[in-house]
Amino acid sequence: MPRIPDDELARLKAEVSLQRLVEADGIELKPHGADLVGRCPFHDDKTPSLVITPKTNLYHCFGCGAAGSVVDWVMARKSVSFREAVDELRDMIGLGEPATSEISADTSDPALLKRVVAFYHKTLKASPEALAYLEKRGLSNPELIDRFQVGYANRSLGQRLPPKQVKAGAEIRGRLQDVGILRDSGHEHFNGSIVVPILDEHGDVVEMYGRKIGERLRKGTPLHLYLPGSHRGVFNREALAASKEIILCESIIDALTFWSAGFRNVTCAYGVEGFTDELMATFSEHGTRRVLIAYDRDDAGNRAAEKLAKRLMERGIECFRVLFPKGMDANDFAVQMSPAKKALGLVLRKAEWMGSGEAPTTTQTDSSHLVAEPLATPAPESPNINAEVSNREVVLAFGDRRYRIRGLAKNTSYETLKVNVLVSSGDVMHVDTLDLYHARQRGAYIRQAAIELGLTDDVIKGDLAKVLVKLEELQDQQIQGALEPAKDEPKPISSSEHDEAMALLKSPNLMDRIVADVERCGLVGESTNVLMGYLAAVSRKLDQPLAIIIQSTSAAGKSALMDTVLELVPEEERVHFSAMTGQSLFYMGEGNLKHKILAIAEEEGVRQAAYALKLLQSQGALTIASTGKDETTGDLITKEYRVEGPVMLFLTTTAVDIDEELMNRCVVLTVNESREQTRRIHAQQRQARTLEGLLAAADSSKTIQTHRNAQRLLRPLKVVNPFAEQLTFLDQKTRTRRDHQKYLGLIDAIALLHQHQRQVHRIDHAGEVIEYVEATLDDIAVANRLAHDVLG
Repeated sequence: MPRIPDDELARLKAEVSLQRLVEADGIELKPHGADLVGRCPFHDDKTPSLVITPKTNLYHCFGCGAAGSVVDWVMARKSVSFREAVDELRDMIGLGEPATSEISADTSDPALLKRVVAFYHKTLKASPEALAYLEKRGLSNPELIDRFQVGYANRSLGQRLPPKQVKAGAEIRGRLQDVGILRDSGHEHFNGSIVVPILDEHGDVVEMYGRKIGERLRKGTPLHLYLPGSHRGVFNREALAASKEIILCESIIDALTFWSAGFRNVTCAYGVEGFTDELMATFSEHGTRRVLIAYDRDDAGNRAAEKLAKRLMERGIECFRVLFPKGMDANDFAVQMSPAKKALGLVLRKAEWMGSGEAPTTTQTDSSHLVAEPLATPAPESPNINAEVSNREVVLAFGDRRYRIRGLAKNTSYETLKVNVLVSSGDVMHVDTLDLYHARQRGAYIRQAAIELGLTDDVIKGDLAKVLVKLEELQDQQIQGALEPAKDEPKPISSSEHDEAMALLKSPNLMDRIVADVERCGLVGESTNVLMGYLAAVSRKLDQPLAIIIQSTSAAGKSALMDTVLELVPEEERVHFSAMTGQSLFYMGEGNLKHKILAIAEEEGVRQAAYALKLLQSQGALTIASTGKDETTGDLITKEYRVEGPVMLFLTTTAVDIDEELMNRCVVLTVNESREQTRRIHAQQRQARTLEGLLAAADSSKTIQTHRNAQRLLRPLKVVNPFAEQLTFLDQKTRTRRDHQKYLGLIDAIALLHQHQRQVHRIDHAGEVIEYVEATLDDIAVANRLAHDVLG
């Protein structure tokens, strides 16, 4: 009998979860530090003495001394031999049958891929990490996993092949490289990925999709993979043959999400630009009449949906856009909005017509046997029910019957609709708290209300149905509103304020005016720093804003400089903190910082948030995954938080050594600490105590308001520099690569500030109108003077 290879034995001991084996034997385990404890089955254990260490996948009993690995556990629990225990563990992770059986050098590509798919499918069912990932994405439905032969690639395929040194091993590996399963290096192409096969019209595997499940991936590692070559096959082709109405997703994960929720008439493209000719031909072949485009709700998804809708409608196919909350895709939405069936059904019913004119009359298609609830697009409108809605209650009236509903605001999930309902007619009434989705509670309410009001059950039942429909509509508005990012509305500007602000922006000596106004507000002798700070503040409206660090010793005036510049910026367009922890920035809410100024004072605040600030400045956005409690169920869930940029960073520090990566991304300003500057500050402080100073302080508030209004009138236009290719810059050191970007950004900010003194150009490009202003030689001259002082 052949010896069991050491590497295979080591793999069994590492991949088979000891914790799952023990729990499968009915032993309850409880956390104890990094370990798990339970009652030992090998002796009469009164108090838990069995210790499981997940990190090493070993066990040890302090009572009877039993210890070992998963092999030892199976041998002891089932009284079997070493080889019998190994065979059982092999079956658990799909090693019982060689992956290469029935494969030879002349095996056809479809047959080869089919064998690999079967192996990956079996591997998935024995892989806790893969099953946990599917659970997290709401795709753990066993029917779904079997129906689409969902698998997992974890490098075990290569370990089941004959050694490459022998002829059979070399031939099989060569064939697997031919079809794209193995790379030229010998590594599995889909390693670490959930794998889904895609079939052609004959049922052969012609394409495979992989989605990485690991969180710690090397930079640049793609999350989504396909077999090399052009895309072939149509996902869930049977749906197109069975239904004239199709949900079209951007990705397979989103399509699986709809299918798992019961909406079986779904297929997908290969990404936003991956709607293939084969998919279009399949639509035509099966007479698809209506497509609900359920692409991601982001800029790329919106553009792709518009482009595809035109193409489909030219073929006579009606198109509707499924609108998830901004920034979400189907899977995000389904995971967050429980239950998925109801949440997805709602957005499908509310899909928007993408054609011109009125939407076509909705007719139920022949897909009702495929979907969890009938698709009807566009969304049927709720009955015309008049309702008085306030923060505390909703009031509905039907004839002489009045319904007062309280508690709707607490229903933040589509799964429940628990409210307090008071119905009255004349002097009689009935009140109770119930979940309107609970049939028994609803029936009890109908019977008792009918008795109290002297009416038939059918009258109250009809009323309650209308109440339910109206409350669902209000609940959906409430939930969708909570998902949309909060927006800061600009304050209204009066006509006189508008004229004063526009006069400032059109001033021929605008830069000098800014310096003079800042001095009028109490800051003297810092003209270069003031202009740099002001222009950086304006750059928040650009796609690549400038960033500023003011560096000085304590009490030199760095905070005064920052505060004065910030005072001239509208309150709704700046966020100011004394300090910030490393993670707090991640939780500020999507959209809350976009095109705003984020100001952080003091050295400690800069140091703790340096990593997050660097990411925000270089990547334009931040994301973090965090575990917290679901507000509805109380269960622990993983949420992703995202902060959108671009953001203008404004920092101060007393540190001599600033984080190099952060400093490279920022323009460093140093406060004037000379004796002459100290004298100017003393003189200004004394002058502020005079009557003239008192009156000047009163006038400064108007100056500040004028600048804030002027900033509100600046539009986020693009800037074109017609002299860009004629510019020169120092190039002796690599750090000048980033300094050069700062220099160009400074020119852009100066041009943007003068937009009301320039012609606004418009150009139609790829169906999108782009508005821009041009930089002038005067702008470059000002930038050169400032850059000479601050960049060297």
